[in-house]
Amino acid sequence: MTFPVTGQSSWSGCAPALGSNGGVESGATSLGLRLGAALNAPSLLLALESALRTPGVALLRDGELVAEITLPATQPVSEQLLPGIDHLLALCGSALDAVDAFAVSIGPGSFTGLRVGVATVKGLAFGGAQPVAAVSTLAALACAAGSPGDVVAAVLDARRGEVYAGVYELTQAEPSLKLADGLYTVPDLTARLPRSCVLVGDGVLLLLRFHDRGAGLPEPQPPVPSTSDEKEAR
Repeated sequence: MTFPVTGQSSWSGCAPALGSNGGVESGATSLGLRLGAALNAPSLLLALESALRTPGVALLRDGELVAEITLPATQPVSEQLLPGIDHLLALCGSALDAVDAFAVSIGPGSFTGLRVGVATVKGLAFGGAQPVAAVSTLAALACAAGSPGDVVAAVLDARRGEVYAGVYELTQAEPSLKLADGLYTVPDLTARLPRSCVLVGDGVLLLLRFHDRGAGLPEPQPPVPSTSDEKEAR
């Protein structure tokens, strides 16, 4: 199996809160992620994204991205996540027992993908008792789309005229949550968005169609992989 390798990742620049002994930190679930000191502890962090249609794995050393592999969307994530991890570690000349901590996407997104990702990372962390970070998919997308000082709205298509969305103000340290991650109707989210912000995610197209072909809305960033089919996304 061949995996595309890139030098950019939605995890780059995002430091999640760390739980202990392979547990998922509850604070990371509500906040999405924390920046700063959390990522300074582990020197080697393995991150898994399985909530979106195109899953991927990334390896970070001391907070800097080493490499990322994007997995094919044409195959079940359950069949390629572990081989992708093995390939990434081999590519970087590392091994699983050298990983100090793990990060995993906790959605919103594909239910099947989330279940596979969480189960995989808990199994990997169990043997070595490494800490595991739970990272909001929306928060990770927001961090990847902006820089300190930006207000970023991450929006994913949830089908049936609804979107998953969260709004973050990015800083040098912990991002400030401006609108909590949640499920919104398109009119409701449009009314709640700041007048000036960066838009990212496949749900942005729904906002543009609703709001008079985008009049008055911020310029969107390039689209990201969508969540899986309607049954999984709901």
